Amino acid sequence: MSVSPELLDRFTAIVGEKYALRSEAELAPHLVENRGLYHGSSPLLLKPANAGEVSAILKLATETGTAVVPQTGNTGLVGGQTPREGKSDIIISLERMNKIRDVDPVANVLVADGGAILAEVQKAAEAHGRLFPLSLGSEGSCRIGGNLSTNAGGTAVLAYGNMRQLCLGLEVVLPTGEIWDGLRRLKKDNTGYDLRDLFIGAEGTLGIITGAVLKLFPQPLGKQVAFAGIGSVEDALALFNLAGSLCGTSLTGFELMPRFGVEITRKHIDGVRDPLESPHPWYVLIDISTSDSAETAERMMNALLEKGFEEGLVQDAAIASSVAQQQALWHMRESMSEAQKPEGGSIKHDVSVPVSRMPHFMAEAAEAVMAAMPGARICAFGHMGDGNIHYNISQPIGADKNAFIARWHEMNGIVHGIVRAHGGSISAEHGIGQLKRDELAAIRSEIEMDLMRRIKRAFDPAGIMNPGKVVSLD
Repeated sequence: MSVSPELLDRFTAIVGEKYALRSEAELAPHLVENRGLYHGSSPLLLKPANAGEVSAILKLATETGTAVVPQTGNTGLVGGQTPREGKSDIIISLERMNKIRDVDPVANVLVADGGAILAEVQKAAEAHGRLFPLSLGSEGSCRIGGNLSTNAGGTAVLAYGNMRQLCLGLEVVLPTGEIWDGLRRLKKDNTGYDLRDLFIGAEGTLGIITGAVLKLFPQPLGKQVAFAGIGSVEDALALFNLAGSLCGTSLTGFELMPRFGVEITRKHIDGVRDPLESPHPWYVLIDISTSDSAETAERMMNALLEKGFEEGLVQDAAIASSVAQQQALWHMRESMSEAQKPEGGSIKHDVSVPVSRMPHFMAEAAEAVMAAMPGARICAFGHMGDGNIHYNISQPIGADKNAFIARWHEMNGIVHGIVRAHGGSISAEHGIGQLKRDELAAIRSEIEMDLMRRIKRAFDPAGIMNPGKVVSLD
């Protein structure tokens, strides 16, 4: 349905003219998903200042049947934050709600607005001698509400968990305009249903997260990072198991990368170089953090690599000798997605499989992809320690980009079929959004889909919250 000028004025009055965007130029950056897969339309973007203004917006939206789309950093990769094309969804941006409300280093908690930028949360924790461990390539622009709404993972899940494990409490504005104050700071609270977990990962389909209590951790006193050349995914898995035995909870990162990924990152990203003298089929980035000293981290890393060489798992390795070198190694890994863009079209898969099945999945997926698309270049990389691989396929050299991208769903079907055969997930950390909504309905059991629809109807009876995302009520 279209929204009348009079109704747009009523919404605008809630936040004031200054914080209500209507012009095409102002709206344009908010209407497209980061990879350009989804383009939407909207007559209005609102920037509320607090939960009270969000409440007033949603109350009016429910009363008038006006669809709304929450948007924080607009960094999502499945179209969950993008308004629908040809509709009149109103965008609600939380960029003004960006405050750090409180830091309690004794209780190891931080309270932030839903629009707080992740990097600012990290800095606020660090200023009090604490660590907020969520780390993403988009941390300079993504925001806490979006991180929670997609249950973001990142590179530190192995040691600290994803956002569901990093959150103690929430403040949420419901579609009816009611405000749930669940900003509890308790690690133990068995008092009925855990409403918090309903909103984490819901992608703004049940309400808008306007505040959160986040867990903090002591800053590690020792850190060591190494980059190792590996002969196979099987060897990488064996090295990971060895690292778990030797390092225990001090193992805070174990990232897998293919030779192709390293080559294009070195080629397209400024300042990236291959720290090893000769090429290897696979690489792992190993991160060790200790609570006592840098010497302990260094001893652990040396012992791990020495054992890895002895057992024939490591072909070559480089250990960072400074903080700058540690950051450079992580920069290579975090830039791998960006490095694929100059190579042409890239078909993405954010999947997870049980860690023990990783070699089987990688081998079967590579065989199936190459059979369907000879010349395709596979860039499968990511968080081997928690089973999450970004299985990306770059177009064959010289191929037509549009024709390649047109095969997106075909290639998804191939890769996701193998993922499911190994008991994995088609969405490890990016969410469902628009991209995987229909596929979700095809792979989840009828009772699961029915339960999700019941939850959606219970919280959002008017169907105004981020319609067309995750689960459809049509």
